[in-house]
Amino acid sequence: MPNQVWAGDVTYLITNQGWLYLAIVMDLNSRRIIGWAISKRMTVSLVERALQMASTLRQRGQGILFHSNRGAQYTSKKFQGKGIIASMSGVGACLDNAVIERFFGSLKNERLLNVVHLTREIMKQDVEQYIRYYNHERLHTKLSDLTPISYEKLQSQVSGCA
Repeated sequence: MPNQVWAGDVTYLITNQGWLYLAIVMDLNSRRIIGWAISKRMTVSLVERALQMASTLRQRGQGILFHSNRGAQYTSKKFQGKGIIASMSGVGACLDNAVIERFFGSLKNERLLNVVHLTREIMKQDVEQYIRYYNHERLHTKLSDLTPISYEKLQSQVSGCA
């Protein structure tokens, strides 16, 4: 079922203008990226903006199990006060959030590898395009070779919520 367990993490991206940080929120049911934010700084505000986008898209957020690592952004009182139920990886246990790490690997290897991003704005546009591709076109073996969007539509039809 969608909106039961979400997961999030942050990765870094390099441009000729310097670093950018990408925070994402994924619905683990469909692997759909439902929230994301990019910033020059890795702050609580960055992960809050990604969570806000997800909550707005899904029109909820209260009481959802949210899995992340133990980064300062996710353990902060400000982030924890968003009405989510925290589920955090063990210290140094990167495989606990393997689905998110897999998305970051796909982004970097399928879209960003060997591409020089001259500006932060170009990087942001490239990430936006990849997220659209990932959600709407990229087939996932875990989802019976459907896209995240197609998988969610099929689930809603099966459950009679279409």
